[in-house]
Amino acid sequence: MDARSVPSLVDADDRTLAGRAADGDVRAFEALVRRYGPLMRAYATRVLGSNDETDDVVQESFITAWQQLSTLSDPGVVKSWLMRIVSRKSIDRIRARKLHVDIDDHEQEAPTEATPPRVAEARSREQALSRALEAMPAEQRQCWILKEIAEYSYDDIARELDLPTSTVRGLLARARKNLIREMEAWR
Repeated sequence: MDARSVPSLVDADDRTLAGRAADGDVRAFEALVRRYGPLMRAYATRVLGSNDETDDVVQESFITAWQQLSTLSDPGVVKSWLMRIVSRKSIDRIRARKLHVDIDDHEQEAPTEATPPRVAEARSREQALSRALEAMPAEQRQCWILKEIAEYSYDDIARELDLPTSTVRGLLARARKNLIREMEAWR
């Protein structure tokens, strides 16, 4: 058998990678880190409201995942499991600060060719989105962030928030309607 016929870990499915990592395969776990690290980082940044603590939270999440991987009953759901870990770690970090999530602290990076008026417009739009999200009921905001930022499925959101899937669909519909109304000036 030549090297071309051996499947790469990069191409392996989540179930295979999680199973091998649970058995102590560091390379399989590294493949999971590369696959889901950016998504976890984006989610943690959005929840924490800044980049200052994001790397620490994601690193802590992966350490916890490595230590507890053998307890994962279905390796095929490793993505949602990892996202639940980073979600809990992010919330723990917020609780430790004894502050609420202030999405206004998240700064949007301006493109290098951005002019001052475009940067000001982008910041104003971001502030308007932050105000609209803060004005939403907590469950709507959580559902929206999990769906739009963390890219959770409806079922994953339902499991994470311990709600029926139909309730998640309703909360997301109302959240989207609220955002459309609040962001109308930015269309």
